[in-house]
Amino acid sequence: MEIDPFIFRLSIFILTIFVGYYVVWSVTPSLHTPLMSVTNAISSVIIVGAIIAALSGNDGAVFTSSSIFGFLAIILAAVNIFGGFLVTQRMLAMYKKKKKDK
Repeated sequence: MEIDPFIFRLSIFILTIFVGYYVVWSVTPSLHTPLMSVTNAISSVIIVGAIIAALSGNDGAVFTSSSIFGFLAIILAAVNIFGGFLVTQRMLAMYKKKKKDK
């Protein structure tokens, strides 16, 4: 009996969602900022792959499935990167010493 490749890849994707959820939520707050930095680095690699996917059409058509999914991947990874930078900046601001008023 052969397993359908789509079902195999879908089960791996669903498994990674659960593993990622439990890994991220078990991180202590002191490690959150370095984790976000690594996530931003991974998202930048995703953007490079998404650009390649968006520009991979050979037939000259603008709206192919690879270009649409590549564009969506670029948008989602960009939101992830900029959101990660905002969260990291906010976390680092919490550790700064507050100035006392005279």
